[in-house]
Amino acid sequence: MSVPGIVYNGFWGVRISNITGVALDTERDKAALNILVVDDEANIRRTLTIALESDGHHTVGVSNATDALSEAARKSFDLAFVDLRLGMTLGLDLIPDLLAASPWMKIVVITAHGSIESAVEAMKRGASDYLTKPFTPAQVAMVTQRVMELRRLERKLDGLQGAEHSEQELLMESSSPLMQKAIAMAKQVANSDASILMRGESGTGKGVLARAIHDWSPRAGKPFSVVSAPSLSPQLLESELFGHVKGAFTGAVRDNEGRIAASEGGTLFLDEIGDLPLEIQPKLLRFLQDRRYERVGDSASHQANVRVITATNVDLDLAVREGRFREDLMYRIKLVQIDVPPLRERAGDLIPLAERMLAYFGRARGIVGFTDETREILSGYEWPGNIRELRNVIERAVILCRADRITADLLPFGKASNEPETLVGDPVTLEKLKELHIRRVLATSKSLEEAAKTLGIDVVTLWRLRKKHGL
Repeated sequence: MSVPGIVYNGFWGVRISNITGVALDTERDKAALNILVVDDEANIRRTLTIALESDGHHTVGVSNATDALSEAARKSFDLAFVDLRLGMTLGLDLIPDLLAASPWMKIVVITAHGSIESAVEAMKRGASDYLTKPFTPAQVAMVTQRVMELRRLERKLDGLQGAEHSEQELLMESSSPLMQKAIAMAKQVANSDASILMRGESGTGKGVLARAIHDWSPRAGKPFSVVSAPSLSPQLLESELFGHVKGAFTGAVRDNEGRIAASEGGTLFLDEIGDLPLEIQPKLLRFLQDRRYERVGDSASHQANVRVITATNVDLDLAVREGRFREDLMYRIKLVQIDVPPLRERAGDLIPLAERMLAYFGRARGIVGFTDETREILSGYEWPGNIRELRNVIERAVILCRADRITADLLPFGKASNEPETLVGDPVTLEKLKELHIRRVLATSKSLEEAAKTLGIDVVTLWRLRKKHGL
């Protein structure tokens, strides 16, 4: 038996081709989304792609993180459906890189292994929504409809404000002399092709400033690509940067041009350059010197016109002395050095930043401000995770808020306190010191895997400790 407007298939059972029962109008055609589907199961990719394209959206399906980032470098996407588990990698680790490529992109995590913890972690990484498999066509249609409306409002707001990168501008405003100095230096060197090294703690906004330099430069109309050195194994990182030919290694089933080639005429941002493996460093040095490189498994030499901006939160001079980083590469990448200050040193910026973030995340929810107690707690906290932590705290509070103001109970770090910071050697228990250390490492890490590596434990143990301490 068939029902008008419903198509039967073997995955969801049914797919509703038009939830409203009304033909899509011209306005909706104009609002069609560019959607990226990242799932290692071919059947789900195919079915989800068919469903989305039948509703007028433009969809690209890929099976792994490398291809997802390559597609994001080539094309602008409004929405991405990302599987929680992509073979041996986690979809959660892909979220920050996708958002770095397209800050306006809305990311929906899809998984057959749903849990409250993974949902919260997905939101902390920057996901907009979370769907548990098997999801229904109505749920998918509802998600895309929400994103269409949100993108329409964002474009309208951007038009009213005359701004294309609202979040970038949100983070660039500062009354701090240290931050103003960093921004002034960035603007001064934007028109050159000089290699830039940005130093600063994790979460201070180095990636946002790198994007701003690209947007201020003559390369603004060309691609801006992001590669995080610690996110991939040495072999995969080399392939991600320089590309590979089919058959170069196990799993290389097709040619990959690499991020350098995909960034032709534009800018490549190498985050956490201090963690770049030693075996890749001479190849990057050669590219910086003469703009030439070879793909993995290929003897042919290629040339590219790409500006390189790097960032680190480690002491490169110490890394050079310890033999972990090449001295000649260090001098090459820091032709211009920009120091990005931590949030605790940006006097007067905290509350204005929090208010702008609240306006950015809460404008569609009718949230108008913070209570006085909330402001006091925000001002008294030391923010070890810097702007990234502040952004996560405000976004989380907006998601949980059911009133028109953010109250203190929506913050994850308790009541305001005039007590001094707890230090090693203070009269506190080892358990308390352990909790504080884990909390601070989590706040400054991009992923659970990175935090576990810093702490010297495995991810499963870190999950147990988080649950034990309510982090």
